[in-house]
Amino acid sequence: MKQTLFTGTGVAIITPFTQTGIDFDKLEKLLEFQIDNKTDSIIICGTTGETPTMTPKEQIEAINFTVKTVGGRIPVIAGAGSNNTNGAVNASKAAQEAGADAILSVVPYYNKPTQRGMHAHFEAVANAVDIPIVLYNVPGRTVASLTVDTIKSLAEIDNIVAIKECVLSQVAELVRVCPSDFSVYTGDDPVFLPTLAYGGKGLISVMANVIPYDTHMIYEHFINGDIDKARELQLKALPLIRALFIESNPAPTKAALNMMGMEVGQCRLPLVPMEQANLEILTTVLADYGLI
Repeated sequence: MKQTLFTGTGVAIITPFTQTGIDFDKLEKLLEFQIDNKTDSIIICGTTGETPTMTPKEQIEAINFTVKTVGGRIPVIAGAGSNNTNGAVNASKAAQEAGADAILSVVPYYNKPTQRGMHAHFEAVANAVDIPIVLYNVPGRTVASLTVDTIKSLAEIDNIVAIKECVLSQVAELVRVCPSDFSVYTGDDPVFLPTLAYGGKGLISVMANVIPYDTHMIYEHFINGDIDKARELQLKALPLIRALFIESNPAPTKAALNMMGMEVGQCRLPLVPMEQANLEILTTVLADYGLI
């Protein structure tokens, strides 16, 4: 049987930066905020964490710090993907050595591999580490996309235990054709509830940075059979989700947290502070939700 890493909500957590590195004091507060508000897993050094702008040293420091701060209370899944297979292998080994419970491994971006190439890439990563691997299919950022057949084949590898799937049309089919112990998570906040209805295990979430408790409660209401309350929370979150993606993630998420008093700072270049018109929209949505 494959290990189920978590059910419910995992937060793709932002990385707070100083002028010279990571703001670990602030990261600690964010981690505690997530755990206090019922988040079921921390995903550190994903796209929302701005890993493309981090040095390998910063990435491992962030993973190591997160593992130590969380202290086994919930699973820590570390982003360790690359479009260079050797780079992904080395990053995965380093994440394992840093104590991550699992790794999140994204489809190789930019170089547009074939399905055979992607299968070989993930097989190489799986052979390099012992900890569980979560595949990450997000064609909106990577261009290349895993097919259902390729994912089904990769699911036969012992330590490939789950996928973060951002194509809703594939979520149901993956639940249908993959082994029952292979976990399907959505990476798309607006379709959390439909994913649960299809039989998915949960959500790896951006909105959970801002509303961790409500995000988790969509899941909790659903599994407790209160579909009306789950639907109410999902629908309530939709304007917020739209605002959090009005510009490239995580710029709006960091702006929202700053307005909420979290003082997480700005994104690193090439992401820049939000356009004023979009910031005003985000401000209105946060006020309407009751967050500011």
